[in-house]
Amino acid sequence: MSSGDIQKPITPVPTGEEFRIFIDDQNAVSDLAKALKKFLREQDPLGVYQVVLLCIGTDRSTGDSLGPLVGSRVVQLAPDLFPVYGTLDDPVHAVNLKEKLQQIKQAYSFPLIIAVDACLGQLQSVGSITLGKGPIYPGTGVHKKLPPVGEIFISGVVNIGGYLEHLVLQNTRLSIVIKMAECIAQGLVAALRDSPDLEKTNTGVG
Repeated sequence: MSSGDIQKPITPVPTGEEFRIFIDDQNAVSDLAKALKKFLREQDPLGVYQVVLLCIGTDRSTGDSLGPLVGSRVVQLAPDLFPVYGTLDDPVHAVNLKEKLQQIKQAYSFPLIIAVDACLGQLQSVGSITLGKGPIYPGTGVHKKLPPVGEIFISGVVNIGGYLEHLVLQNTRLSIVIKMAECIAQGLVAALRDSPDLEKTNTGVG
């Protein structure tokens, strides 16, 4: 789980290298897909990279289950679209993150990792999704030191941060996490299905 601290916009707002939406926005899925396609083209203009989805989190904590919920839902929606690491059956978390990153490095010559993780933030930002260029920093929200991950990140603010983070994650509403996971998963699938220039030949599930 990463840290977050953002304000709620009235409409989806691109802010340079980031794009923020709320799960209750009417066009949340399509807006997320459009922004992700744009970021993918900018990160890989020649279409030589293999897109890999790395969903970080654990189903042992409600708030931190966003990542594996997204991974499982993507596999369900489009099992052969692109490689997915981090599902409810095989989560990627603090204990095995470095191992999974090594597996990706060995499996793909030119991976472009989209990292998904939950985060905590301000009250008005709960329910928001941020898409951005660059790595995500898993574990910062609960004061763990883990390697930065990804060329593109997607983070969802699942609850309020600032105190007793582990307890807050345990007491996060599952309905928010599930709704957010569905939005992210559908956005990912829509973006990748509509990007024929991106390399998707070496598919699989990790």
